[in-house]
Formats: sequence, structure tokens, C-alpha cells
Amino acid sequence: MLTKKGKYGLKALVDLARLEPGETAFVSEIALRNNIPKKFLDTILLELRNAGMLRSKKGPGGGYALSHPASEIRIGHAIRVLDGPLAPIRCASRTAFEACEDCADPETCQVRRAMTDVRDAIASILDTMTLSQFVSAPDAVSIIDDNEPQKRTG
Repeated sequence: MLTKKGKYGLKALVDLARLEPGETAFVSEIALRNNIPKKFLDTILLELRNAGMLRSKKGPGGGYALSHPASEIRIGHAIRVLDGPLAPIRCASRTAFEACEDCADPETCQVRRAMTDVRDAIASILDTMTLSQFVSAPDAVSIIDDNEPQKRTG
């Protein structure tokens, strides 16, 4: 499940991807445009910067910008930076596997097998989707909006 932190991070990345080349945005501007609490956004942007996805500059003409073209930033990577593994449960994670306390044999557990398939399906979409694709999708806003996601067609 995408947390508010993950959702706000995606909204901020979309906002920054829409800037003109060489342009930057202050945290307060991004927060205002996207209805995100500024203090929470400060933390999110710092994590994205530490992960190498953003660059920042202080002072006049400063602010945040993408550190790579939007076509090189993967949505799956951004979500993992902010929310951790994509797997719906720990025992289905590739990077943070943790056996369940109540499971006698993770290899034969039907719940784990099903959730591994879910993880693989999520990863196959998010790890191939770039920020530029995310921004240009006609219904991209519905993916990260507070309302129910719209069904994709086509």
C-alpha cells in the first residue's frame, strides 16, 4: 500500500518534472501547489535528494530540481526510497524478506506464494515506468489523487 509519504513524494516528483530545464522550486512552492504539509515535504525531499534523485541549491535562485532527466527516474525506485519494499507482506519481499512467526514453511505457504505474485506484478509495472511516462499519462493525476483511482483503458 502506498503511504502518504510515498504519495506526496510522487506528487513532488511530478511537480519537479514539469519544471523547465534549469528551473528550480522551493519546498514551500511545491507544498502549496500540491496541498502537502511543508514540514513533511522537507523530509521527503531530503530522502529523495539523499537517494540521488534530486539536487538542491540554497539561496536566491535555489530550490529543488531533478538530478536526472525524468526519463531516467523509475517510479518503483522512488517508492522504495520512501516506503520501502513493494511487497505487500515481508515474507514476499526480495530485499527485506522476513519469515512470518506463524509460518512453518515459507516455501510452501500459499499466502506467501500469492503475495509474491502480487509483488512481481507491482514491480513489473513500477520498475519499468519512468517519471516522464508517469507525468505524461493522461490519467496520471488519478493514480496519486486522494480519490479512488480511475480504471485505465487501452
